[in-house]
Amino acid sequence: MAEYEQKYKAGLEKPALKLSGFFRDAFSEGEDGLPVFRMYIDGKWIESSGREVFPVDTPIDDSVVAYAQKGNDTDVNLAVSAAKAARPSIRNIAAIDRIEMFHDCAEIIERYKQDFVDVLTIEGGKTRRDAEGEVSAVVERMRMTMEDISKVSGEYRPGDWSADTRGKIAIVLREPVGTVGAIGPFNYPLFIPSAKVIPAILSANTVVVKPSSDAPLSQLLLARAMDEAGFPRGVLNVVTGPGSIGARIAEHEDVGMISFTGSTDVGKEVARRAAGKSLHLELGGKAYAIVLEDADIALAAGKCVIGSLRNAGQRCDAVSAILVVESVADRFVEEVLKAMDRIRFGDPRVEGIDVGPLINRSAAERVNSLVRDAVEKGAVLLRGGRYEGCYHEPTVLDHVPRDARILWEETFGPVVTIARVKDEDEALAITSRSKYGLDSCVFTNNFYRMWRIAKAIQAGSVTVNDFPRHGVGFFPFGGVKDSGLGREGIGYSIEEMMVLKTVVFNLEPARLGKSERPRRR
Repeated sequence: MAEYEQKYKAGLEKPALKLSGFFRDAFSEGEDGLPVFRMYIDGKWIESSGREVFPVDTPIDDSVVAYAQKGNDTDVNLAVSAAKAARPSIRNIAAIDRIEMFHDCAEIIERYKQDFVDVLTIEGGKTRRDAEGEVSAVVERMRMTMEDISKVSGEYRPGDWSADTRGKIAIVLREPVGTVGAIGPFNYPLFIPSAKVIPAILSANTVVVKPSSDAPLSQLLLARAMDEAGFPRGVLNVVTGPGSIGARIAEHEDVGMISFTGSTDVGKEVARRAAGKSLHLELGGKAYAIVLEDADIALAAGKCVIGSLRNAGQRCDAVSAILVVESVADRFVEEVLKAMDRIRFGDPRVEGIDVGPLINRSAAERVNSLVRDAVEKGAVLLRGGRYEGCYHEPTVLDHVPRDARILWEETFGPVVTIARVKDEDEALAITSRSKYGLDSCVFTNNFYRMWRIAKAIQAGSVTVNDFPRHGVGFFPFGGVKDSGLGREGIGYSIEEMMVLKTVVFNLEPARLGKSERPRRR
């Protein structure tokens, strides 16, 4: 890794946050000159009731770049109380005006886009390209709020279709659940919580957000933008701190729904604590890519490399293992190595870098343990394999054996994992053994094989001739098995955040019901 130090870090400044004056309300300057961010509760920027903070470091060089409030149960109670009190204020705003408020917020984010990009790059180690894409996705999601309304309309149900309800009609309404608890991950710390906040508020809910403690700052910037856009106080609340904050939100009696994105183990604990509430869980994934002999091999290799390495592999929908038919495996690997030679790895602040660091040292160590395990069991290491600090080299493993952990566990790192199979039946047998079922993909030019495999794979989404990606969520996405439950996406998230209310009218007193059929004498 010494060449990395020489090539990418020489001459670069120490990572530091330099934010526009617009965000000045969100933080103060600490004794060491670093920003100390506040929480956003009930329209106010406040310190934790315990007066404790925690350091936010950057995976670029492991240095501390800021501090955030270490919230506690008292702060959660304050946030939920504020959210509960604010429910009438957001319900009294016409839906079209809520849409306009999000459009105004999108303009504010665009105005300060560079601040958002800088924070995402420094707090999470994202490349500038990935950070810019994440900010743009939030803006686009806010501007596509009109697309959500197709799922919000009610229904008229004439009762004369059933003898039990003759003489009655019903109106089926969709109403907000009340307060949504939104718990976000570190890998897309701005977009994923935003994709929960937007449909929640659009459907007249209030929200309490718990961002990842590894990357909490971008969500605080979003709160500042939404405050400026005029959302009523208490409608959005952001509480930063340890994982226990999320647990307290999940079990709070005044929270009606939990929308969680994160690991399977944590998600199961959240579900246990949120018993009786509406739930959306997007959990771990193991997206297998199946490459058949009739595929466009160059296309498949290029897509699989990008799908494995984008965002340093830290994606639930990353291509996590490639099952390639033996007859074309050598040619596929040759194309993979060509694609790998075009990948640039290093400090994410450098223009043109494709793969930066992982979120922290323990993440890099974990990924490397998967690589070492595979090699010890017989896999062939073709590229990479080393790590230093938070940086793990983009890695290619071939001939990965069936007993290697990396073939079954979520990788969440920049590794192209190739396992060779006899045919599509063996590939499908491997995917069926996985405990995960979030995403998968298949490369073939035969329509009937595409359809057969798409129907056979147990996953929430199957992509044909591309790697899985969800963008702003125009298509619905979510998992089965240990990958979660529920669906997110434009028009789909909002449906999960509303409950049905049936209003039944008895028409008989006014003699408006349908008459009975005439009887023969």
